[in-house]
Amino acid sequence: MGEKFDVVTIGVHIVDILGRPVAAVPEGQGIALLDEIRMTVAGTAAGTAVDLARLGVNIATIGLVGDDELGRWLTHKMSSEGVDTSRIAVDSRAQTSASMLPIRPNGQRPALHVKGTNALLSLDHMDWPLIESAKYVHVGGSCLLDSLDGEPTAEILRRAQAAGAKTSLDLLGLGDSDFAGIFGPCLEHIDYFLPNDEDALMVSGQSTQADAIRWLHDRGVGATVITLGAHGASYAANGGAETRGAAYAVKVVDTTGCGDAFSAGFLTGLVEGMDPVGAMELGLASGSLVATGLGSDAGLTDRSGLESFMATTARNPLP
Repeated sequence: MGEKFDVVTIGVHIVDILGRPVAAVPEGQGIALLDEIRMTVAGTAAGTAVDLARLGVNIATIGLVGDDELGRWLTHKMSSEGVDTSRIAVDSRAQTSASMLPIRPNGQRPALHVKGTNALLSLDHMDWPLIESAKYVHVGGSCLLDSLDGEPTAEILRRAQAAGAKTSLDLLGLGDSDFAGIFGPCLEHIDYFLPNDEDALMVSGQSTQADAIRWLHDRGVGATVITLGAHGASYAANGGAETRGAAYAVKVVDTTGCGDAFSAGFLTGLVEGMDPVGAMELGLASGSLVATGLGSDAGLTDRSGLESFMATTARNPLP
């Protein structure tokens, strides 16, 4: 068996091309002058992996890209950040997944997206010895993983847990998804479920966060870790009380990748032996910092920079 990793991420690998600020799309062949355009590694597996590497975690990723320039760029960029990319496979049947994101002046991020090879990632691409030797296995991108969603994802989570790993899962919620089919087989095998507040309500079909947490716990989720945007985050172990943590008071430039950065900070804390509430605090700082710039990797450069941000930045009041 090769090197053992603290975290293995599995799921969506996306190239984002972002521009800001975009108040409106020009009509016809008009032009709008922007302040900034960037290309970044993104997605709830790939973006989280890059952030974990920047925070000093020993990280490998499993994903699928196309036989194209975008795929070669994504793999090279992740490798240069310190992510083990040897399990990123290439498939010529589709292009590398990509998004165009015109970032609004208030930081909101409508998306134009191509699923591409993410829809083809399957159990055939899994490296089981790698997964079963990791401390934490994070599946990112449910609802966009056409060949992996549902029972195949449950198989990954089951085998990881059976080998002693802790599991986590994040999603890219789509309102018309078959939530019962996608998450029904998985929930009892998730140690830490990491949706945002809107996704938690969609998956559970409930109308309040308290009811969503109860619904998820009743179906076996070990703990809910729900991001709440500017209102911070919520942690609740199954059978335990909910704890809220405050977001940091920052000027929001772009919310792209904030959830992925939160997941990376949270997992980093767990790897380092923090209790989950302490790990949530590291996640809140990571997500807040990424909101200060354009793209999934903005602002979050290394652990010392994150600690400096935490020491010098005020917090938003809890609602």
